[in-house]
Amino acid sequence: MDAQDKLASVAGQLGREVHVFVSPVAGNSNGPKQIPDEPDEFYEFTNEDYFCLMASKKEDNILKTKKLRDAEKAARRTNFSKTVIRVQFPDNYIIEADFEPSESISTLMDFLRKVIAQPELPFYIYTTPPKKRITDLMKDFYSSNLVPRALVRFQYDVPEEEDKVPFLRDDIAALCDLHLFVGQKEEQKPADPSLTVEPPAQVLDNKPAVKKAVKPKWLKM
Repeated sequence: MDAQDKLASVAGQLGREVHVFVSPVAGNSNGPKQIPDEPDEFYEFTNEDYFCLMASKKEDNILKTKKLRDAEKAARRTNFSKTVIRVQFPDNYIIEADFEPSESISTLMDFLRKVIAQPELPFYIYTTPPKKRITDLMKDFYSSNLVPRALVRFQYDVPEEEDKVPFLRDDIAALCDLHLFVGQKEEQKPADPSLTVEPPAQVLDNKPAVKKAVKPKWLKM
């Protein structure tokens, strides 16, 4: 089975296309390695940050009525037909899939249960920075500010997470970078000769030639 067939087979099982790759951070090492997250204190707002943020929100609320803000939000929502979600695992593998902005976060959680090696274990996803656990699974991607694309992180909700590798199923991890290989093959395909555009044929002028008038020798002016 070639790369394209493997991707199509998994897409049929999961109900959506997936791309798998390793984070560039780990690309120069011999294999994926876990990178610890910064402590929450690293991302704490200063007093100055807080007052600047509050002042900005207050100004926005004063200048725009609720009706206008809701209308603008609805207009922005219609601009997006999909959102690209990447989920990064502690071993630096990343899986990417497309979702509709109106789908709920629970759809992503169900998708992850199909691709992880130990779906029986509890897990959660979070965004960073700062580290913020996503708890409202009924909210859609748009309302969760995960449109048009977003990177979220995966973590098992159990102690000693580092002992729970591998995170992805073997057949899912085996798809790593296959989408790049398929893309290269598409670019290298020879052009279809039937689609070659022939140069336009030369158009001949069928108009009769106009003879040049010749003055008779007997005519004297």
